[in-house]
Amino acid sequence: MKFLDGYKEHTYALLRIVAGLLFMAHGVQKLFNFPVAFEYPLNPMLYAAAGIELIGGAAIALGLFTRPVAFIASGMSAAAYWMAHGSAGLYPITNGGETVALYCFIFLFIAARGAGIWSVDGKMSEA
Repeated sequence: MKFLDGYKEHTYALLRIVAGLLFMAHGVQKLFNFPVAFEYPLNPMLYAAAGIELIGGAAIALGLFTRPVAFIASGMSAAAYWMAHGSAGLYPITNGGETVALYCFIFLFIAARGAGIWSVDGKMSEA
């Protein structure tokens, strides 16, 4: 697979951007019932989660304060997994938590690696 070696930074940036935008969509759904209504009533914890998803997802996609925001998003995803899915069974494929489990580890990876190219953080470090 050496033909992709020259695109490591580009594919990482795409992972960060797409994961951030998809995470942001969860916050949009919770807060604005778009593109479909959120099926549960919002309580203070869900409002906090929606804020982290909306603002954090946008920041991760932009590559703004990437490391701390991704770390917070990873922790929120871990908590969401155990609170909303873990009680329904141990295995993500049976408890419906595979998406939030992936977010947890993708954001942990992003927190460890940083923003990379195509990011506000990268532009700020160049200045």
